Amino acid sequence: MAGPGALTAAQRDALRYVRAVALRDRPAALETIARTLAGTGVRHDPTRLVAAIGSTGRVTLNFHPDRLLADGRTVAEALAAEGVYRSQFETGISNGGLSAYAGGDRDRWEQRMFGGAYQRAGVRPADRPKYGGLNLLDHPDGACPRFGSCHLRLRTEVLSRTTFCFGDSHLGPRDVGTVDVIEPVLAALLAATVDTGISLGRPGDLVALTGELLRIRAEVAAEPRAAGRALDDYIEAQIHGELRLARDVAELVVDPSFQGTDSGDILAAVARRYGFPLRWHAGFVLPVHQVDAEFRGPAIPPLAARVHAEFARPGEPLHAALIGRAAASVVTEPGRWADRGPVADTLQHLKQLWHVLVRFGIPYGG
Repeated sequence: MAGPGALTAAQRDALRYVRAVALRDRPAALETIARTLAGTGVRHDPTRLVAAIGSTGRVTLNFHPDRLLADGRTVAEALAAEGVYRSQFETGISNGGLSAYAGGDRDRWEQRMFGGAYQRAGVRPADRPKYGGLNLLDHPDGACPRFGSCHLRLRTEVLSRTTFCFGDSHLGPRDVGTVDVIEPVLAALLAATVDTGISLGRPGDLVALTGELLRIRAEVAAEPRAAGRALDDYIEAQIHGELRLARDVAELVVDPSFQGTDSGDILAAVARRYGFPLRWHAGFVLPVHQVDAEFRGPAIPPLAARVHAEFARPGEPLHAALIGRAAASVVTEPGRWADRGPVADTLQHLKQLWHVLVRFGIPYGG
């Protein structure tokens, strides 16, 4: 497994910088954890919790397998051919914002977050961190379904070269950590969930975050959990160093809408070639007439109706693969979509349609 010796000087410095910030903030974070949980009646042991995360925590990387790269290949095809997971600085595509270039927003926030480690001369696009999330409760849709319908579950060994923050890094989070100094991130997560009840606010989830993580994980293995549907509230993970599928991936989890499709077949071949299991999660489906007009704005329902009318097969509801067909068409047939304005705007609206599906969709089969 890749250890510190496999990292570049920039990657090692980025890890050291984040760890130093987390160590500085750890005492205050421990106080926050104790104060936040004081009124919940839940016993907590931060030391045991950090150890449990280090031994069982899973980082997931959500992605859409059918999105097109600049060279015309799909993400799934590139994974199959190269066996490497690449960052936006290399691929030029994103399921968030497109700002991975020198002087872009992503470059600037990485400069702040990692102490300028990646802005030095000689740092290559391939050296940049890859982004995912910490899937504390093993939600079957991954830690950050906002960014894709499928996900790679990484081996625990990758945690040693991963940094974390609460919330998305483009917001300039101040609560950061590493796997051995993660208390500032956990403090921010607990404070947010106690205040809002979002994502992890149920009593059983608080127990999982305060000393019972190993027991909860044993139960998860025997009893499937509901989708997490995390669009905004998650622990973001930044993995430093190369991500090789054969070495670093424990499992590939795929949306069922890709069964019987080219992308699904390619992903199955990826799992076989690089030696890890493929599992299907429950997915999300939604009748077109139920697409919400307020959650992501009034432009989304008519787009959903058009996508369904032009790309759905008989009896198909709205699902991930259907949105993917439309996204590919926007790139390969821009004239077909000219009436909607710039290509970038239509692709952004398709991302927002996916968010609606994650938020309001039901699993396949109900």
